[in-house]
Amino acid sequence: MYESAVKKLYLAKYAQSRFGNLGNCTVEQMLLDAGSKELEGVDRGVIGHIAVTGLLAPLLSDQVLLAGLVAMDPAYTNLPIKGVGNACDSGGLAVLDCATAVLAEQAHVALAIGVEKMHPLEGKLDSKRIGLALGTAAHQEDLFPPFTFPHAFAVIMDRYMKAYGLSEEDLAIIPPLFYDNASHNPLAHMHKTKAPVTPRAVLDSYRLFEDPRLPLKLFECSQISDGWARILVCDDEGLAQLGIDRRDATALAGFGQATDSLSIRSRGDDLLRPAGARRAFEAAMKMAGARPADISLQEVHDCFSIMAPISVETTGFADYGRGLQFFRDGHATRDGRCPINTSGGLIAKGHPISATGIAMVGWIHQQLTGQVPSPLQVKSPTLGTTLNIGGPICSTVVTVQRPA
Repeated sequence: MYESAVKKLYLAKYAQSRFGNLGNCTVEQMLLDAGSKELEGVDRGVIGHIAVTGLLAPLLSDQVLLAGLVAMDPAYTNLPIKGVGNACDSGGLAVLDCATAVLAEQAHVALAIGVEKMHPLEGKLDSKRIGLALGTAAHQEDLFPPFTFPHAFAVIMDRYMKAYGLSEEDLAIIPPLFYDNASHNPLAHMHKTKAPVTPRAVLDSYRLFEDPRLPLKLFECSQISDGWARILVCDDEGLAQLGIDRRDATALAGFGQATDSLSIRSRGDDLLRPAGARRAFEAAMKMAGARPADISLQEVHDCFSIMAPISVETTGFADYGRGLQFFRDGHATRDGRCPINTSGGLIAKGHPISATGIAMVGWIHQQLTGQVPSPLQVKSPTLGTTLNIGGPICSTVVTVQRPA
């Protein structure tokens, strides 16, 4: 892991689509949009490296070579373009790949792109097909077709409640916070809901499993979303080549990545205390020269709502088993001690798998540069982090940003 960067890294020109059902917008069109929209004012010819990810494209869109689709844009033909991916942290890995390319002086400007097309171009959403596709990121002994990951996180939720004496009613306070944030984010999948999402609504929402030991309910799950997100990673020379003022950029002050065992069964009690995620966080904070007390806001990977308390425990805001109290005490609200998922999070903003990690980084970038909708703007933020996980709390990417 890096202790300090050889050169300063910056993030600039973040953009994303609306998250949700994008109808007949293909993966190819999303890649074209991600590589061109809102870049009209810069010379795309200075981009020297591209990392692209679309984890489910081979399984849902019959396409494995996304780099070639990116290269169909004449601005990017013949460039080094790399396909990257682990699981739901694939977007975060694309950002890290770009950062390491710039640090290695392979480029002054690199482009990270994440896309996902989860809704079919025609016909009804096939949730079972998506469940089976996502299950390819699980260990064979942990498979519960067709909905492996809801089952896995229902097991994690049950273990967490039993380990720390909590109930479903206790945990039902988390989704309403993120749904409320999404109601102010026009690009969020759940920007509009038929009725306000309250703790009572969470408890009354559809139970995914008949087994009482699997407590997961619909409003505690992330969305099945289409979408793209992209961001530029550059050094000082790259900023100058792009003609971007530092006030419109953020500093990528630190990053880290680590991986735990894929098998849930092999991890025993450590499942609720993911060592890889903690190591990635500590490496990123060390690189940034920061402490948890310095963090102004966080975007964490709430693929299922149980990840919210586990995440604040991982990032040092609560002792193990005390993460829910952080939410109970109001610390995670928009005007709290450390606002969490002001974008709406995966639960309400949406979760187009490979776009998610980049969107988390992009939202922190927009918060630090004052570009989010005013009801969601955190007052005078000075440092923001992302915690982007893949699989059953397996692979984790953490980033740390400051104003540039």
